[in-house]
Amino acid sequence: METNGNEKTALLIIDMVKDNFVPEKHLPITEHALRIINPINKLALRVRDAGGWVVFSTDAFREDDFIFHGRMRPHALAGTTGAEIIDELDRRPEDLWLPKPKFSAFFDTDLADQLSDRKITRCAVAGIATNFCVLTTVMDAICNDFQAVMLEDCTAAFTPQIHENTLSLYRRNPLHPLLRVDSSNVLTGEL
Repeated sequence: METNGNEKTALLIIDMVKDNFVPEKHLPITEHALRIINPINKLALRVRDAGGWVVFSTDAFREDDFIFHGRMRPHALAGTTGAEIIDELDRRPEDLWLPKPKFSAFFDTDLADQLSDRKITRCAVAGIATNFCVLTTVMDAICNDFQAVMLEDCTAAFTPQIHENTLSLYRRNPLHPLLRVDSSNVLTGEL
């Protein structure tokens, strides 16, 4: 099945929150995440110009959240400065800021309904981490009947190897072109 070429796109920017960019924390993902800020900003501008929608979906965990019972330490807690979108991203009043309680932007939010209400057909997913929240959001986009694009140059993981290994799993998949890995340049040409 080929796509019809008349897709309306939402750019979903995942977990670009202040807690992930604190230099003193020395998080392995920070240096990689810094590199995707400019490509995300450029793509956001193009998506808006093409009549699409930009959504910032960010972690908003509870301190006693189940996910913190393993190795992961509490971070991006709901209502804290650390859970806010970094200032370096170009956020506009018409954009949506959607705090999320778990990894996927679709889990326990009304994102699918909001996208449908806006006649969105394709979700381009950017942000961090490629192998966690980006991937779960991409999968849930497909499960909610939206095309999904993992943006290879607008996503990052803890290491370049993890990033590339995750993308490689989906470069050739049976859901193509409904689920694909592409660059922001390719997507921009389709807007």
